[in-house]
Amino acid sequence: MFYHAYEHYLESAFPYDELRPLTCDGQDTWGSFSLTLIDALDTLLILGNVSEFQRVVNVLQEGVDFDIDVNASVFETNIRVVGGLLSAHLLSRKAGVEVEAGWPCSGPLLRMAEEAARKLLPAFQTPTGMPYGTVNLLHGVNPGETPVTCTAGIGTFIVEFATLSHLTGDPVFEDVARKALKALWKNRSDIGLVGNHIDVITAKWVAQDAGIGAGVDSYFEYLVKGAILLQDKELMSMFLEYNKAIKNYTKFDDWYLWVQMYKGTVSMPVFQSLEAYWPGLQSLIGDVDNAMRTFLNYYTVWKQFGGLPEFYNIPQGYTVDKREGYPLRPELIESAMYLYRATRDPTLLELGRDAVESIEKISKVDCGFATIKDLRDHRLDNRMESFFLAETIKYLYLLFDPDNFIHNDGSDFDVVVTPYGECVLNAGGYIFNTEAHPIDPAALHCCRKRKEEQWEVEDLMREFYSQKKTKKFALKRAPNHSEGESAKDPEDASSEKAGEKRNSKKSSHSLLSCPSQSFNSKLAVLGQVFLDNT
Repeated sequence: MFYHAYEHYLESAFPYDELRPLTCDGQDTWGSFSLTLIDALDTLLILGNVSEFQRVVNVLQEGVDFDIDVNASVFETNIRVVGGLLSAHLLSRKAGVEVEAGWPCSGPLLRMAEEAARKLLPAFQTPTGMPYGTVNLLHGVNPGETPVTCTAGIGTFIVEFATLSHLTGDPVFEDVARKALKALWKNRSDIGLVGNHIDVITAKWVAQDAGIGAGVDSYFEYLVKGAILLQDKELMSMFLEYNKAIKNYTKFDDWYLWVQMYKGTVSMPVFQSLEAYWPGLQSLIGDVDNAMRTFLNYYTVWKQFGGLPEFYNIPQGYTVDKREGYPLRPELIESAMYLYRATRDPTLLELGRDAVESIEKISKVDCGFATIKDLRDHRLDNRMESFFLAETIKYLYLLFDPDNFIHNDGSDFDVVVTPYGECVLNAGGYIFNTEAHPIDPAALHCCRKRKEEQWEVEDLMREFYSQKKTKKFALKRAPNHSEGESAKDPEDASSEKAGEKRNSKKSSHSLLSCPSQSFNSKLAVLGQVFLDNT
């Protein structure tokens, strides 16, 4: 499936952004970046194609230019281009790319990501700190640009921009992303909801429908993922407050409707396909039972049509006029992947099987896979969005590949030397941005000069290796050692004393916690967050 789409993009559409599979040619859609190639890059590595990953890295360095007179979506450029380049940068060494000295704190893909992100910064220069939706990559914000931006287009930057700030040392990216998040939080309604579109100059809500779907979705997603990535209690607290309001006003029989943000009255009793990410997000905060019930509702819609229509009228049980299409979106498969990691429920694999069969049967054409224009009669549209390779196929593959390195539980990792000391990478716990580009959270601690944090990492590694030595020694221990005791090398003992001396000025930590990440809502393995009160 992947290679049928990917190879036809290369043959018929490159260097355009996207493949047009019905006419076997290409088109630029989001800015003329060879977007499908950037979006598909980390998928190549997840599928194990190291040689093609290496080739594409060279192609992108030589061929992509951001100094172009193009009006680009700030949101889409961030999640697809900046996110894709950051992910590929952090995975380069694993893919066998010869990285430069100082990696992961430097590198050509990181510089490209930073260049693209800097092109977006003029959009954030508003009285509220909330960004415009479109920016010209050469000239900045056009004088006549509309100030109305969707909520997701304002609140979906913290994952990529904070990663950039931590890797490059420039705080400007994380600062603008945080300011935008807090501006939305400040302008929520008295009942705790946010609308769909807002004026970034006046902070007045233009569209006052509140829900979890299109126009809002990834704002909530990034509060949770930003909290995990940055170990940030404030971001998680914000999401949990929103979650209460969402349950109180929009949830009905494990469906989520659209309501008026100030009154809580139902405005649209519809399910949107973009909402299907929500069960996966619920699983990340440990709310697995509710997640499964909602997922099963969404799965019934899939089985009814062989895909998720963009809008589905819940009371009528059918599609909404002019919203009958399915552009091969990943969200339901994404939730299945997260929930399967949490539950191992075989129903989730059945969804994966159904998705593969539906897409192959309905969408496959000679030159790739085509968007389904109408799920009722399976008419096709002449477009293959880049997220089909970046997200849909990636989540399907990860659903069926439990041993993929992305699912690493921390038992395997790499130690790299940076200008600031040794750094642990590729130990798992990857955070997917909303375009399914995995970010290694450990990388955010590689490029800082904070000595105290370096000590904590060194102590954790020392304890880990000490424990490994102890286990080996226990197999040969002398008879005079009592049960449960272990012998220590003098070198280990002195090292531990040195660590204890340093740690006397700060709180102690257990071996299984992450001492450099002092977020008290601790993370569990396999991609779930368990709050302290669960």
